[in-house]
Amino acid sequence: MLSLYLTLLVAIIVIYYSCELFVNAIEWVGRKFNIAQCAVGTILAAFGTALPESVVTLIAVAFNTSAEQKDIGVGAALGGPLVLGTIAYAVVGLCIISFRKQRELGTDIDIDNNKLSRDQLWFVSIFIFKVLMGLLVFSIKPFAGFLFLAAYGLYFYKEMGAECIVGEEDIDPLTFQPKEKEPTVFWVLFQTFLSLFLIFISSHLFVKHLELLSGLWNMPPLLVSLLISPIATELPEILNAVIWIRQGKETLALGNISGAMMIQATIPTALGLFFTPWLFDFHLIWAGIMTLLSIFYLLITLKRDKLSPIRLVYAGVFYLVFACVFLLK
Repeated sequence: MLSLYLTLLVAIIVIYYSCELFVNAIEWVGRKFNIAQCAVGTILAAFGTALPESVVTLIAVAFNTSAEQKDIGVGAALGGPLVLGTIAYAVVGLCIISFRKQRELGTDIDIDNNKLSRDQLWFVSIFIFKVLMGLLVFSIKPFAGFLFLAAYGLYFYKEMGAECIVGEEDIDPLTFQPKEKEPTVFWVLFQTFLSLFLIFISSHLFVKHLELLSGLWNMPPLLVSLLISPIATELPEILNAVIWIRQGKETLALGNISGAMMIQATIPTALGLFFTPWLFDFHLIWAGIMTLLSIFYLLITLKRDKLSPIRLVYAGVFYLVFACVFLLK
């Protein structure tokens, strides 16, 4: 049992320092390839950090025959957006408050409200159909998975061509070439892929041992997939946000979260539609409802231009409500 806890601790430490390497490298990737800062967060960083949970869903639904394992995959596909839309935004708010003395802007948030609103509208539009698919039964449902992949492809195209209304941020020297003002493309890419590899391995180690621990505690598979595994698999996005907020880069932090939410709304959904009946019970529907309520709350806040750290923290309340009802039901 002690070795299990030690492994979890080591995995968290490796994930954190891998994220430090990753956020440093991915900013340089954006600089080297002339990619707008917004797209660095919503596309590049999000795609990299969303790998662990997407692979968890793929393995669960495509390479397992038991209904329990497939349930874990479907639960992970709903649990990921739930954690990102509640806990991750709450962590951003808490970090802004915690690091206010280190930040030039203090508790002010320097982001393009319209851009973040558009990202959330993209997510809500797709996520509603994701939930509706879980309530309907029809013969060609698996083919709907291609529509979700196409939706992400369209989002990717629009993001890569979008302009970002923020000033250019200073970038720390590349960790693997600390003395160079302009690191080489080779070392930028090497650091990026190495950090992703470490994030991938340590995240899966964390999830695997967390599932072992939940087995020792006799937790049901759905509880693991909706309440426990998503928090573990979303650690890279959450830790990236912590690092970027500490550096005063809200655009990247919030973009990483909103971009990862778009991936979670589309790619795991497509996998679930391809390999499972994709039918929701009460707990999955409840997860979908609380995710939507949290994002609607955020959209209203952005529309009124009232976004603040404390209002971001309030997003975490939706997760607490979800967990309380989930455990009592």
